[in-house]
Amino acid sequence: MNRFFIELYLDEDVDVLVADLLRARGFVATTTRDAGKLQASDAEQMACALGRQETLLTHNRADFEALARTYLAMGQSHYGIIIGTRHPPYEIVRRLLLIRSHPRSPGTGTGWPLPLPVPGSKP
Repeated sequence: MNRFFIELYLDEDVDVLVADLLRARGFVATTTRDAGKLQASDAEQMACALGRQETLLTHNRADFEALARTYLAMGQSHYGIIIGTRHPPYEIVRRLLLIRSHPRSPGTGTGWPLPLPVPGSKP
């Protein structure tokens, strides 16, 4: 099994086909159904991903940005959150694989993680 620099936990709003497509390429991807967490709260989904040491993939920007801020305020770490826009599953996988091949991704040199803008900050 390939290590995708991260292992993914797909939130309930991400099509399960994304997990199937990633697994077919040898990557680790867990769905909420796989984890027995259907209809769990966002906080429970995040805790499950944390317990599994997986990065959470979601389309739910507002709730997971707030949850990330809560984790930060509490000094609590996690394995990351990828917030993706809604696209067909094949496009989502294509974009995830582009992240993996980015020259600044782990194992390829320096500069990981990619800098992300802090809400309310100036560039």
